[in-house]
Amino acid sequence: MNPTDLMDAPDLAPAERILLTAHDLFYRDGIRATGIDRVIAESGVAKKTFYRYFPSKNDLIVAFLEYRHDNWMKWFDSALERHGGNLSALVPALAEWFESDAYRGCAFINSVVEVGGTQPEAVEISRRHKADMAASIRKLLPPSRTTKADALALAVAVDGAIVAAQFEASPAAALKSLARLVRAIGSEA
Repeated sequence: MNPTDLMDAPDLAPAERILLTAHDLFYRDGIRATGIDRVIAESGVAKKTFYRYFPSKNDLIVAFLEYRHDNWMKWFDSALERHGGNLSALVPALAEWFESDAYRGCAFINSVVEVGGTQPEAVEISRRHKADMAASIRKLLPPSRTTKADALALAVAVDGAIVAAQFEASPAAALKSLARLVRAIGSEA
């Protein structure tokens, strides 16, 4: 949902309108670049209402990251299943995301870079997100003595592909490198 669409969604509770607006703005423009006054204005709530639900920007950042984690993991697991539910599903699932108009990299990597030094909660949520992503990747692998290490290696490679896709002219180059690693690990499994 676009923040501008929120005015057409009066059935949303104020807290949800604030969170959805913050999600879109924080992900698209960055946490530091997005002030509370902008979130208030674009969510269409009063300042008093905003602070009733989110006493500080840090509280809103935590809510944003929790919301993003829940929704991204649901999408990721669903995309992996849609593309076959095995290791070869990893690259096409990520291609869906990388090729979307809304793609701005990993909200968790971006958040740790922006606020990790001052907000340990953001770092902790991001660690949990990365662990959950690795757990989803692990489910794609057959059980073996190296399954856990292989899943972690692939998760690190996914993070590298996420970053590379942000500055490559096309995400295909980042995905090609990831596909090479997926094939190598898949042939060992």
